[in-house]
Amino acid sequence: MEPTAARAPSVLTRRVEALRAGIRLAGVVIWVPLSVGFEALLLPIPGVLKIRWTRVIWGVLCKLLDLDIQVVGSPVGTVGGQKGRDRGERPVIYVANHSSWLDIPVLGTKIYSVFVAKGDIERWPIMGLVSKIGRTIFVSRNRSTTGRERDEMITRLATGDNLILFPEGTSSDGSRVLPFMSTFFAIAKLPRLPKNAPPVDMPSYPPGLTPLIQPISLVYDRLEGLPVTRTRRAIFAWYGDMDLGPHVWQFLKTRNKRATVLLHAPLAPEDFPSRKALANAAWSAVARGAAELRQNRDTMTGWQPDLSR
Repeated sequence: MEPTAARAPSVLTRRVEALRAGIRLAGVVIWVPLSVGFEALLLPIPGVLKIRWTRVIWGVLCKLLDLDIQVVGSPVGTVGGQKGRDRGERPVIYVANHSSWLDIPVLGTKIYSVFVAKGDIERWPIMGLVSKIGRTIFVSRNRSTTGRERDEMITRLATGDNLILFPEGTSSDGSRVLPFMSTFFAIAKLPRLPKNAPPVDMPSYPPGLTPLIQPISLVYDRLEGLPVTRTRRAIFAWYGDMDLGPHVWQFLKTRNKRATVLLHAPLAPEDFPSRKALANAAWSAVARGAAELRQNRDTMTGWQPDLSR
């Protein structure tokens, strides 16, 4: 008996999916300009209101995308702001694995922070607009701008912001975590200069306020209410030379999706001899956590990850 081929979606099913995607896209197109316009009014106002509102923007966007978010663990950083630094709150650099354009709204919904993202994102429709008004730090591959971008990140951390980095340097297919590039950790572990070295024109952190590193494992683990298998990860993962438009449209047609965010114990940069050792420790925590989440263990049924790793 010959195996039965997978049944293609009916005409009605395809129309329902297209209608669903169209409604969601319309909601996004309406929400983003309104919310971003309001944030633009908040930018000149001192304080943390603009930081809180950015989180609202991402949260509503995830609702419109029908993407639920499960969080395991807690972020060590607060909303921050200059008052937080004055109280002695250390800044936090969150480092996460990266597999999709969805990573930005997912993490932005749950963590008070600003993103460090490649300059290409600034030109994206919708996401680029939200990222720019949300005070994202855009970085390029041009070495001539590296020092200026580093100084901006240090200044942001010292004056009240927390940052989210994707140290893989690119997105993956979601089946593994690529090695972390140690250069991303340079702002957490500034070089020690010899006593007789000439002064260097770069910002630094106030005493006791060097940033902590908190590793994050992020996995998309539910689709249509079922565990995500390897063959279905492409619904979420966006990498390589995949076109953004078709990927977004395909994603909008699906239902009952979930991302799980696993926040590990923070790492103190001063406990590591080099930024490479720090990067390896962060990668190890993220990779092991992501591997556990990909096994579709559900924290709601009793499984508890080891957050100290």
